[in-house]
Amino acid sequence: MATVTEAPPPLAPSAPEERAPRRRGRLTPYWLLLPGILWLLVFFALPLVYQASTSVQTGSLEEGYKVTWHFATYWNALGDYWPQFVRSVVYAAAATGLCLLLGYPLAYLIAFRAGRWRNLIMILVIAPFFTSFLIRTLAWKTILADGGPVVGALNTLHVLDVTSWLGWTSGDRVLATPLAVVCGLTYNFLPFMILPLYTSLERIDGRLHEAAGDLYARPSTTFRRVTFPLSMPGVVSGTLLTFIPAAGDYVNSELLGSTHTRMIGNVIQTEFLRVLDYPTAAALSFILMAAILFMVTFYIRRSGTEDLV
Repeated sequence: MATVTEAPPPLAPSAPEERAPRRRGRLTPYWLLLPGILWLLVFFALPLVYQASTSVQTGSLEEGYKVTWHFATYWNALGDYWPQFVRSVVYAAAATGLCLLLGYPLAYLIAFRAGRWRNLIMILVIAPFFTSFLIRTLAWKTILADGGPVVGALNTLHVLDVTSWLGWTSGDRVLATPLAVVCGLTYNFLPFMILPLYTSLERIDGRLHEAAGDLYARPSTTFRRVTFPLSMPGVVSGTLLTFIPAAGDYVNSELLGSTHTRMIGNVIQTEFLRVLDYPTAAALSFILMAAILFMVTFYIRRSGTEDLV
């Protein structure tokens, strides 16, 4: 009898035909990242390179500027304006500390105690963003006006006596003093502290607090051993989002301060727009950027957390 031979099974698709769609799929994330990369190159990297070349130029506006690799501009700028650098760091650090002291309790309240009022409080926190930064700062000129209720209350409580002794106010006057500048910085950047703190606190599992209570931990111990360590990513993010823009700010010092409270942002603005000394202004900008980058790197390493909100 003849043996019937069965037909062989169909061959599986070749490997290149299977891999081609996969390769195209692997390239999709890079294509999605391309617009953002181009945006950073055009509006961040190229201006940064241009400012770097400007900082090592010599010349004048009439004769024109030429790249001569004049790095002495950095040393001259730092030697002439180091008090403004120190003042900027001190004001920004003070405002960041006040924002943390004011923002952490409010963020804790929103995350754990607000209940049905949570959305309303969140709207109130971000309400300042609905108006211009300039208008918010000008409002503080009215709040801290001489003879106003705020200054009167501070005088009654003898707070101005202490701040005058510290050099942050001048007698019974708050405007045109360091305290006014720090108050403006604190108010304008407080939401940048509250929002990361709230996000970090909201992620904490409530069962951890219950477990701490079951182990007879006091509320203060629970906060110190559970809540605060778990909220450190929010603390680090909030302090960075507050300190970095506050250190380079010039609006608050311009509107609420005086010539004795000028920050490095005011100097850079003056050099760019009034004196028209572009190399010095560019050098000051790079010194400020390098100083902030060094402090931020040191702070993140010392904070003990790399998980930012």
